[in-house]
Amino acid sequence: MKILLMCDGPVGNSIAEWLLEHYPSDIRALVMLKKSLFSNARKNKPPNIIFESETQLQKDLCGLGPFDLGVLAWWPKILSQSMLKLTSGGFINTHPSLLPYNRGKNYNFWALVEESPFGVSLHYVDEGIDNGDIISQSRISYTWEDTGETLHFKACSAMVELFKETYPRIRASAIPRLAQDLNKGSFHYAKEIEAASKIDLKKKYSARELINLLRARTFAGRPSCYFEADGKSYEITVNIKRKWE
Repeated sequence: MKILLMCDGPVGNSIAEWLLEHYPSDIRALVMLKKSLFSNARKNKPPNIIFESETQLQKDLCGLGPFDLGVLAWWPKILSQSMLKLTSGGFINTHPSLLPYNRGKNYNFWALVEESPFGVSLHYVDEGIDNGDIISQSRISYTWEDTGETLHFKACSAMVELFKETYPRIRASAIPRLAQDLNKGSFHYAKEIEAASKIDLKKKYSARELINLLRARTFAGRPSCYFEADGKSYEITVNIKRKWE
């Protein structure tokens, strides 16, 4: 197995380090958005490429192939059709939702707002956004104490573990292709979250709806739900703890 690994963030770093430790010869090229300090990358020395543009990347990859498979490990950019054709087996993607639910952006926010099933998925990449056939999934339970922040970190941890569990089967070509039923799922664009996070003081919400909105956007260091009054804007978060009798 010769893979083109494209990774970003803590999840991508963790997956890259694990692959470099356990399957170093599988990585034909390692692509990052910025220079990372992979100890195993320094030891095993696969070609490290810093992404600047797809045009530049395809030039950098010349002579490094052929590639059997591409792996997008928390990769934030959508690939063009020319990129998808660089490997004989296509690309697989790590996605932090239980597909087909919450395709697109802000998976943790919409899972709580819509009270939808939550988890992480490995899937094939196709022309759509998060539409490809599912390889494997891991369901994550959540409670009223969870927030957008806690779901994010649960997904990060679960995604790394799901990849580790699934990769040996990927290498052995023993993985299923389960088509998604997109009629049962949901899709959200990044731009939707801003309007959804505004609390209208004149609007009627059920207590359940309002609590879900507030906790979905509760994430330390990031924007939260907000409301406007007297010409000023106010941010609002929530902290829910179970009451033990």
